[in-house]
Amino acid sequence: MIAIIDYGMGNIHSVNKALEMFGAKTLITNKTQDIDSCEKAVLPGVGAYDDAMEELENQGLIPTLKKLAASKKPLLGICLGMQLLFESSEEAKSKKGLGFLKGKVRRFAPSAKLKVPHMGWNQIEIKSAGTLFRDVRDRSFVYFCHSYYPEPKNKEIIVANCNYGFPFACAVNQGNIYGVQFHPEKSQGVGLKMLENFVKLC
Repeated sequence: MIAIIDYGMGNIHSVNKALEMFGAKTLITNKTQDIDSCEKAVLPGVGAYDDAMEELENQGLIPTLKKLAASKKPLLGICLGMQLLFESSEEAKSKKGLGFLKGKVRRFAPSAKLKVPHMGWNQIEIKSAGTLFRDVRDRSFVYFCHSYYPEPKNKEIIVANCNYGFPFACAVNQGNIYGVQFHPEKSQGVGLKMLENFVKLC
């Protein structure tokens, strides 16, 4: 069973449909007992950092997520959900992140050449072809919609970069913790392959 964590800030239904395509049994939930009993979990996210962390706090989900991360069960953060896995964000006025990954989330600097938010299709440079990127071609196009990007302290956890004026980490993996800044559920065949790989993770 894959728990899709519903805290009111995620694109949960399209993620759910994509996972079900590969035979995954899924449960959209914000209940601790459901998340505790799952084999894997997805933390989606759309919106503002402070609002997302406040919702996780109000729904009592932070201890549940910490327990999940420590359990070694695979946890996938998508877009804002990925950013919440880090310690802090320049977007946040008051809230800290979950801190599962060391590093900070930074805002793209406005410029005449680059629009913020970074929205649309862009190529990724795959640094590690295992796990989520198994059988995914380097320089594949995926769909982005974000104004902030993660800056991990440990560069070794970066498994893919994207170039938007400069290279930034768009996918990370540390143990059982996975994160993608793009939207695999909106990235057609390439993104669906990544989600299939996540379903197949032991």
